[in-house]
Amino acid sequence: MNIHRKGQGADLSSTLLERLRPMTAPSGTDGRYQHGNRLFSYCSIDRERLKAVELPHPIIGIILRGLKEVWLGDTVRVFEPGTVFVMPRGVRMDVVNIPAERHSYESLLLEVPALPPGISPFIGGPRAGGSDWQFCVPLNSDLVDALVHAATSIASDAVGEALKTLRLAEVLTLMQPLAAARPLFETSLSEEVAWLIRAAPSQAWTVERVAARLGLGASTLRRRLTSENQPFREILRHERLQAGRSVLASGASSQAAAEAAGYSSRSHFARRYREIYGTSPMKRGVG
Repeated sequence: MNIHRKGQGADLSSTLLERLRPMTAPSGTDGRYQHGNRLFSYCSIDRERLKAVELPHPIIGIILRGLKEVWLGDTVRVFEPGTVFVMPRGVRMDVVNIPAERHSYESLLLEVPALPPGISPFIGGPRAGGSDWQFCVPLNSDLVDALVHAATSIASDAVGEALKTLRLAEVLTLMQPLAAARPLFETSLSEEVAWLIRAAPSQAWTVERVAARLGLGASTLRRRLTSENQPFREILRHERLQAGRSVLASGASSQAAAEAAGYSSRSHFARRYREIYGTSPMKRGVG
């Protein structure tokens, strides 16, 4: 069997554990201890095996005490204290939590159901699966700082939601190039398409052009979007009209909004806008 341990970076792992010490759950906690929105400690007083775990959202985790084993078939990864790991959503695995001697097991976990604004999803290319999952995230001093700042901010009632989101975005920015963190940035195909269009709504997007960016054939893209109940035309229309709406909200004219949304005709833009939002774009801008 394969055993993956944190190996190098022991000093950084020790630093991370020391800085997160104030966030450990109270003695005797068994199960969840909530720190903040989607941030919690998971504790186990006794050794436990969780069979066929399948997460609804990807998770960033840090082992605080004890050991965690993650089993995919006959392959096991072992995470020691100070290990930072990412667990994917929708992948069935067995998890074993092993308390430290004279102490419970504890990990600090943060669910990431959606990417913050400005953080792009993984677009196109092969996705990891099965024995390819790497799980363990290599540490550097910047990532240690970002993880501590994010955890303490999310757990604080005195910190506003905007700053909490920023702290999470800082962590994800540092993790984005790392193969082990890829599950955080994988999303549905329809959202990949939406993100591409959202980034440049005025471009002449077609199924063929989007498919090429995603490394797919056009017919494959159509079929997979249909299976997600998200036809390409609807995604394109939604993202373009949202772009136009944002331009109107800034006080620009409906002509400027139509151009920003990729419509060559202001009347066509106005008609589509009225169908979706029930009002004329002329009333939002200066005309």
